[in-house]
Amino acid sequence: MIREKNIQVEAIKIGTVIDHIPAHFGFKILSLFCLSNTEKRITIGLNLPSQVLERKDLIKIENFFLTQDQINNLAIYAPYSTINCINDYEVIAKISPLLPEYVNKILICTNSNCISNSELINSCFRIKNYSGEIFLKCRYCENEFPYNILISNQINLFSSL
Repeated sequence: MIREKNIQVEAIKIGTVIDHIPAHFGFKILSLFCLSNTEKRITIGLNLPSQVLERKDLIKIENFFLTQDQINNLAIYAPYSTINCINDYEVIAKISPLLPEYVNKILICTNSNCISNSELINSCFRIKNYSGEIFLKCRYCENEFPYNILISNQINLFSSL
């Protein structure tokens, strides 16, 4: 049986491709990196078929490469994503993000009484791993939140804006 392979999103000559983003997270990633206000050419694929995730989002950014901090922050929303660095239409590097020890500014504490929700301070969470279960501990209220619940809340907050 011959398998047909279609390219669903145009190739880029030089830049970054963020692949295997969980479906519905693509716009959050664009917002996270403030890419919606850039002059860079960006191609985004939403709800594309995926053998691993069933559905995925994909972002291609021409003439742009992520910093290590950006890659670490990407791991919060898309821990199983792949960052492909492209040069002359060829993949020159594949990077898998790793969860950082701390996450600053990009998450909102779900504790409504937390000072980070009422004062002009940046949120900060420490990532903790208990036998494979990921939790995020807020620096200010010291509450620990399961990773999946906190991230789900972030997506719900983002989609209601």
